[in-house]
Amino acid sequence: MTRYLPEELQQVLGAGLLSFPVTHFTDELEFDEAAYRANLSWLSSHAAAGLFAAGGTGEFFSLTPGEVARVVRAAVEASGGATPIIGPAGYGTATAAEMARDAERAGADGVLLFPPYLTEASQEGLTAHVQAVCAATSLGVIVYHRANATLTVSTMENLVRTCPNLVGFKDGVGDIELMTSLYATVGNRLLYIGGLPTAETFALPYLELGVTTYSSAIFNFAPEFALGFYQAVRTRDRTEVYRRLNDFVLPYLKIRSRKPGYAVSIVKAGMRAVGRSAGPVRPPLTDLTADEQAILTTLIEKLD
Repeated sequence: MTRYLPEELQQVLGAGLLSFPVTHFTDELEFDEAAYRANLSWLSSHAAAGLFAAGGTGEFFSLTPGEVARVVRAAVEASGGATPIIGPAGYGTATAAEMARDAERAGADGVLLFPPYLTEASQEGLTAHVQAVCAATSLGVIVYHRANATLTVSTMENLVRTCPNLVGFKDGVGDIELMTSLYATVGNRLLYIGGLPTAETFALPYLELGVTTYSSAIFNFAPEFALGFYQAVRTRDRTEVYRRLNDFVLPYLKIRSRKPGYAVSIVKAGMRAVGRSAGPVRPPLTDLTADEQAILTTLIEKLD
């Protein structure tokens, strides 16, 4: 049984920083469960409000459904109840619903619903998709607004009426008008999560839109820096936020922007830089070059 009712999960996740742990692979690209468990235990010793197992940074798109279930169960067990664990659901509606049930069986505390696989869909189709996944589990569900699952305000207004366990809206689009209209329409009925890569870049302006938290990939390899940045955002310490942006985040973005897919690859590179290697990324992603790895390592070594 989950530790949180959906409305309780909403409050817990909205009160602190969130992160998406990487998924550890061997050199042969097999899931390295022992290393993953050790890392989840370490991450859970830091004060994150929630960890999203097998999420985007965790290469959800490269995992089989069976591997997703293993990753979520390993995260739940390794965290030891110290940090809420959110499992993923995605692909087609039937698969997403089964993944939501798997997450609940594994002891996860909530579900992040990714966009459906490949095809575009109408707002009516997306509504049915979200409703089916919410009906498949008693866990709190967060929708990921991005790519082929861009949801209108009227769709979200309908979903919060028909899905009591829909608790969150993770934004990966960056439409300021939509975010303003959505908050004005449904207010605190939802938790709003910043999900644009790299989330620190948008954290301060998004706070004014009701987005009280965001998912930090940097937390994977520099948790103290990530937590300090979040604290500066929440206290609206603009001087500290922009100092940290200039000292680390913006140079980090220059490396991340060199190739498609580097938003994930650079996080695993960061893990290598701090001596906590999570192995390579799986295709179709590619790892940073040796030169890029060296630049990133030097940048991380300068962190305060």
